[in-house]
Amino acid sequence: MIWIDCLRLIASVSMVGLHASSDINGQPFSAFEVWDRTGPVIFRSIMYLARTELFLIISLFLLFMSLDLRPRNYGHVITEQAKRLMRPFLFWVVVYAFYRLMKAYAFGYEAEIWAQLFDPMRWLGYVVLGDVQYHMHFLPTLFAMILLFPICLIAVDAPWVGIIVLMCLFAKREADVWLWAHKDVVPAFDYIVRLVKVVTYMGYGFIAASAYGLYKTIGRHGLFRYFGAMLFVGSLLYIIKLVYSFRVIEFSNWQYNYEPAFWADFLMPCILFFSFMASAKIEYFTKLSQLAPYGFGIYLIHPIFLDIAEVILWNLALNPMAFIIIKVFWAVVLSFISVWLLSKTVMFGWVVGLGQFPEISQISNILNFKGNQKPPRNE
Repeated sequence: MIWIDCLRLIASVSMVGLHASSDINGQPFSAFEVWDRTGPVIFRSIMYLARTELFLIISLFLLFMSLDLRPRNYGHVITEQAKRLMRPFLFWVVVYAFYRLMKAYAFGYEAEIWAQLFDPMRWLGYVVLGDVQYHMHFLPTLFAMILLFPICLIAVDAPWVGIIVLMCLFAKREADVWLWAHKDVVPAFDYIVRLVKVVTYMGYGFIAASAYGLYKTIGRHGLFRYFGAMLFVGSLLYIIKLVYSFRVIEFSNWQYNYEPAFWADFLMPCILFFSFMASAKIEYFTKLSQLAPYGFGIYLIHPIFLDIAEVILWNLALNPMAFIIIKVFWAVVLSFISVWLLSKTVMFGWVVGLGQFPEISQISNILNFKGNQKPPRNE
């Protein structure tokens, strides 16, 4: 399935580009002139075509396909997915909780990070919300959605049900607007926001089930004639994203109140998924397909190298676009090398999704542990 592989890899690299496309404060290079921040903002608009929501659609599509090919009960599915997703997640939670100190010492906010490390409630957030690092929210969100996956199965037999995604996104926006306006009075605010996110993101689950229903009934060849329409709709959504981008360039801040951009951003992953699914030409990109298995690891590990790049580069006063290009190239290349090296080890391949969780016997062999052997007698 080359089209799926290409989507996986593009989504991973896009996340690196997205996370590299702002300054160290997460802003659109507000301290620079209009022309200097134009390139980064336009670059970000392209990288943001493949949001983390695309990962959700891909993951659930593959789950529905696997259930069709290898039926199993709900408990089996949840246990399987918990091992596959949450083991690497917990490993990286611990890694990033302490790794952040490197950047914190470089930019002078280490006291805040140390305080978090001794706060049990922050650790609860690290594990439940994934807020230990800006990209880690994806895994607990995906796992929570998998807990609810049976409600989406109707869309496999009735693909038109995927239209529910529009209602879900409408509910998300309205709930988010109200919650953020009452942030100071809503108890457990971060957890309520995440609950709303999980419930409303089930619209992407319906899209994934709908896509698999079409794949199963009419096949990809039956979808080829819709590719032009998908491309046209995607172009319209990108025009809206460009309008948003020029507003950001003009006002030098993120334009959260520009509602059309919300719809363009959150519908684009759906259009991108169906566009690749309906593309006949994508089958020629076999090289990308071969790199796809490393995508999950790149997604997990890239912040390590982005942080190093920011520490090294920030005081050099580089042009914002040069700053971004260097960071992206550095992070993608070193992330790929690191994932490849980890995948070759018995002990750590699983942390990047490219190996089985090691058995006790394997660990013993690696450590050269001679379990029940008696020590030699001293003759």
